[in-house]
Amino acid sequence: MKSIIRNISLLLLFGSITACSEKNVTVSYQEYPNAFRNPMKGFREFFAPGIDRVREEYPYPYGSITKEYMQWNMIEDDPNDGVDKIIAYSNHRWKGVEDMNVKVIPRVFLVWLEPWHGGKPKNPDNPDDLVGWHWPKGIAQEKGPYKQRANSVAAYVEEKDKNTPITGGYFDPSFPERVEKLVEKLGQAWDNDPRVAYVEMGIIGEWGEHHDPDLSTYWAPHDEPDHVVNRTWIPGMEKILGDAFAKAFKNKKVMVRYAYEFKDYEFGIYWDSWSQPQEIVRGYEEMKKLGDRWKTQPIGGEITWNWGDLARFKYFEEVVADKDTREYVMEQIRNLHCNHLGGITWADFNDPEFQKNAEILQKAMGYRFVINEFTYPKEIKGQENLSVSFSVVNTGSSPFYYNWPVEIALLDPVSHQKVWGKVLEDVDISEWMPGDNWSVNENTYQTAPETYHVQKNIPIDASIAKGKYILALTVLDPAGMQPSLRFANENYFEGGYHPMGYIGINEPIDDARLDPNSFFDIQSDKSLKYQIK
Repeated sequence: MKSIIRNISLLLLFGSITACSEKNVTVSYQEYPNAFRNPMKGFREFFAPGIDRVREEYPYPYGSITKEYMQWNMIEDDPNDGVDKIIAYSNHRWKGVEDMNVKVIPRVFLVWLEPWHGGKPKNPDNPDDLVGWHWPKGIAQEKGPYKQRANSVAAYVEEKDKNTPITGGYFDPSFPERVEKLVEKLGQAWDNDPRVAYVEMGIIGEWGEHHDPDLSTYWAPHDEPDHVVNRTWIPGMEKILGDAFAKAFKNKKVMVRYAYEFKDYEFGIYWDSWSQPQEIVRGYEEMKKLGDRWKTQPIGGEITWNWGDLARFKYFEEVVADKDTREYVMEQIRNLHCNHLGGITWADFNDPEFQKNAEILQKAMGYRFVINEFTYPKEIKGQENLSVSFSVVNTGSSPFYYNWPVEIALLDPVSHQKVWGKVLEDVDISEWMPGDNWSVNENTYQTAPETYHVQKNIPIDASIAKGKYILALTVLDPAGMQPSLRFANENYFEGGYHPMGYIGINEPIDDARLDPNSFFDIQSDKSLKYQIK
């Protein structure tokens, strides 16, 4: 009877403890109510090197990934340039990202904007300038029949040149071999670089977006009604790129621009026109045809609000402040299982109204792992194993695309520093899937996300002093094996650990409760980082 009364009393006092016996404690903490930064998901940033000033509050409240357009001739100018040049320029451009726990999405490109679309040369005073043309040595200059329309960014071809091809540039005879060799070097430089989140294929077309010229004739060209071989599209380049990137990148996820291309490859997608009505058929509907591709490959891109129906907005803040547009973006995020979106570089995160609207989208993008329940023993005696079990649900829109290790740890009860830790074997967080079949009316997935159960019997393989400790859980970044990815639960300590409760090592404890006042706000923690070797 005393035991029953004691357990009921504990349940009332703890709030977070749902069961407590003489041996085990089961805890259930509240979900963290707000959005927060987590690796490789959510709003993606971009800064033009040498032009945009990186503000003092960087990284932004949600920024964990940033886009880097990498000019071909800056990473390889001469065909004999080695991998070291790519690494050196990457180090220059990505300096310090590891100290902010930020990952990079690089995209190699050649042309920012073609001259017949109003393109301007690179600023000679800014060696990192992205504007202009970045052809490496050995590739002949582009020559073709396009002319810019007056007072427009559009181009045209005179009737007499309707079949005239472009020479040089993408159509130089040496270009395919140069592409293959460059991509091989990119793989050697980036496939094991912990700073790289995903790799956007790029290379072809303005901004590396696989148009002007195109990689196939699936869709009509931008400036002409019909395709012209070796002018509006590059025969054979789709396979050259697909084979090269598939071979070069075994670890990093590769993303391509259009869902209707590279059908023979398992690549992710960067759709750079989210929520544009003009891109519904070409973008959204084609991406829907990919089926379950999102389960293994990231789906992302950006909200481009300087053209089409979104051109009515002057700022990104206005885009998400518009209720219909925000809900439209949300519908696409959920239906396409979006991992990340750009377009926010100059947004004002000090604006309370924008913070509120941005948080709605941030919570939906990518993964969001919530621990529903955690069970562990109150005391470990002698050589006993540590038996733990917990359940997790992904309330986000996408999985986490890499199998990062989950660690169980004992923390010092005062300093909260790790005393002992063990990576849980055979736990693959990339398999923790969200729901599917989004219902706009009900604002939920019709196919609910699965609850994943983990149960482990862990040997204590180190000498641990007798005493009282805090049992905690975290997900480590393999780059340095430090806490990085957080669960969306309120029980959190600064530095990346989620405390579950007190545990005794060869010492009984009467009270497993943690003081909620000792918890730290997840969004406020900027202490996390990873290491580069």
